[in-house]
Parts: sequence; structure tokens; C-alpha cells
Amino acid sequence: MQTKARGLIVIDTERCKGCKYCVLTCPKGCIELSSEFNSSGFFPARFSNPDSCTGCAMCAVVCPEIAIEVFVED
Repeated sequence: MQTKARGLIVIDTERCKGCKYCVLTCPKGCIELSSEFNSSGFFPARFSNPDSCTGCAMCAVVCPEIAIEVFVED
């Protein structure tokens, strides 16, 4: 039996500028913008649907601020 990989996304909310590239790119809809500002006045991204994340890392690839790390658990 094959189990699906699970991903964990860690977002540096102080580095994030809320560009939404990660939100638009995530094929599983695991990221959304927070409703709270960071210290720079941006609405940062947040990991909102961890059960669906496969760890594909597309969010980290498109992040212009290098604010996202992705970890995969087999």
C-alpha cells in the first residue's frame, strides 16, 4: 500500500509582502492571506489547509521574497 506524502509549509510572515503568488500557484489551495498585518503593514500568506499539502514546493519556487520553506514527510 502506498501512502501519500504530506507537506509542511513554513512561511516567514515578516519577510512576506502578500503578493499572492503562492496562493495562486498552490494546486491544493493550502495557502491564503492572513487577515492580520505583519510589522511592515502587509497581509502575509499563511498555511491554511495542511491536510491537503503534498509538499510539491511550487509555493516556495514562485516566492520572490524567499519567505517559504517546504518540508515533506513520507
